[in-house]
Amino acid sequence: MNDTVTLHAGATPSAPALVLRPWCTEDVADLVDAYRDPALRHWTRSAVENEADAMRWVRRQERGWAAGDRFGFAVLEMRPDAIRGPLVGHAVLKEVASGKPSAEVGYWTTAHARGRGVAPRALEALTGWAFDAMGSDGLERLELLHQVDNPASCRVAHKSRYTLDTVLPAAPPSFPREGHLHIRRSNA
Repeated sequence: MNDTVTLHAGATPSAPALVLRPWCTEDVADLVDAYRDPALRHWTRSAVENEADAMRWVRRQERGWAAGDRFGFAVLEMRPDAIRGPLVGHAVLKEVASGKPSAEVGYWTTAHARGRGVAPRALEALTGWAFDAMGSDGLERLELLHQVDNPASCRVAHKSRYTLDTVLPAAPPSFPREGHLHIRRSNA
């Protein structure tokens, strides 16, 4: 898989267009800043405390691209007056394997980007790319998982046409509460 992939999500009346591109070392400071948000820290399993942690996180994303099993994208706002818009989130396609019919998607948004449609637009761009790029290799279904006490993720799933499939039992310590499994099929 080529790591020069760039995805675009269109503008809305209340938000600029988005660019999704692979994470790089220039994102380290923005990543540290994003992880200062208590809500982001609550819902994610990663801990990014400083630039060293952020560099390890970015390197993990790069290793996923190289291995072809995890494709993490920095989500940036497009700004016509700037070379690089601000970081507003992360979108990832993971657990990808040749011939495997399913993979998982995930995302997060920065504190200043919430409530502006960033997550569903980024997820829609990622979903389209995943089915276009991996469909011929057997990808038929994408899965989105979140804890039941995260209604914002349910709204994002619904807006992005991921239907609720089942309620999953808790699996402590990583998943201390029940979860929702949302599914989107390639023909949806």
